[in-house]
Amino acid sequence: MKNYVMPLHIISWLFGTLVLVVGILNMFLVHPVPGIAYLLLSLVYFPPVNALLQYRLGFSVPLVVKIVLGIFLIMFTLGVSDLGDMID
Repeated sequence: MKNYVMPLHIISWLFGTLVLVVGILNMFLVHPVPGIAYLLLSLVYFPPVNALLQYRLGFSVPLVVKIVLGIFLIMFTLGVSDLGDMID
C-alpha cells in the first residue's frame, strides 16, 4: 500500500495544478464564475486539503469521485466551455 501513495500524491498535485490553471484562465479569458468554480474544484485534488477535510469534517473525497470529477472537468473544458474553443 505504501508504494502506491507517492505516485497518487504526485498525480493529485499535477491534476490539481492543471485544474487551478484552467480556473485562472477561465477567470481572465472567459468569465469569473466558471473560473471560481474551477478554482474551488481544484482544491479537491490537493493532498493537504484532503487531509484537512479528513481532520475537520471526518471524511475525505474518495478516489473514484476524484477520477469521475476529473473526467467530467476535462470533457467540459475541452468540449463545452469557451476556453476549449480558444485552444482550437
